[in-house]
Amino acid sequence: MLLQLKDKKIIENKKITQLKYELKNADAIVIGAGAGLSASAGFTYHGERFKKYFSDFEEKYGFHDMYLGGFYPYQTLEEYWAYWSRYIYVNRYMNTPKSTYQDLFNIVKNKNYFVITTNVDHCFQKSGFDKKRIFYTQGDYGLFQCSEPCCNKTFENKDMIIDMIEHQHNMKIPYNMIPKCPYCGKPLTMNLRADDKFVQEEGWYNAAERYQNFLQQQQNKHILYLELGVGYNTPIIIKYPFWQMTVKNTKAIYACVNYGEASCPHNIEKQSICINNDISKILKELNG
Repeated sequence: MLLQLKDKKIIENKKITQLKYELKNADAIVIGAGAGLSASAGFTYHGERFKKYFSDFEEKYGFHDMYLGGFYPYQTLEEYWAYWSRYIYVNRYMNTPKSTYQDLFNIVKNKNYFVITTNVDHCFQKSGFDKKRIFYTQGDYGLFQCSEPCCNKTFENKDMIIDMIEHQHNMKIPYNMIPKCPYCGKPLTMNLRADDKFVQEEGWYNAAERYQNFLQQQQNKHILYLELGVGYNTPIIIKYPFWQMTVKNTKAIYACVNYGEASCPHNIEKQSICINNDISKILKELNG
């Protein structure tokens, strides 16, 4: 068993060395980030963190993690927004418990990089990443949209969220704080991709265009596709395109760091670096 563990560590160290080389020498780095990256940074939705901020909701409603709480059938909008305002605040406006995103930024800040992410917690920008080099495909906890929607607009929500946090009582907000669309008066909702009502406003399309332009400019170059914490809920956004672009470019390298889910197709094994470990730990080693 000790020999197996030693061999495993030797293999992992070799992969980390390979990844360091690619990070240093690649012409461009495309970072693809999923929920596993934020989880590694400490944005967990269960356990101690859930109990710290939502123990009252757990006791009253009987759910045991933040994710399930988001789907609970609250009877009133006052209850609904008491929960969601707290949820948005701790997962969007608070900082991550660990320095994971800052560690990643330190690695790529002087590189030719671009980020595509399904995360909606804004951690990249809060950690120093250039907002013009980020494509948030699935929305942003920091934005509201009309629930109808009557318009193709989003609304910054920080002030509204803080007001709801400060004035909620017994897990309810005052009725007059329920956020409403300034155009039609219908309730606002989160700008999150959940159905065909998701608003893709001008900023979303501009980011999508910048991402596509970046990919086109790097065609056939030595490009590193660095996938961090991407699972199989929406693999068509990051994982599958990264695999396909690696197949098409013999100079490309696909790197996947994901605790329990680091793998690649057989046809790109020779172009891949898969590290099955905690992302925060590996980023610390890459910074060393």
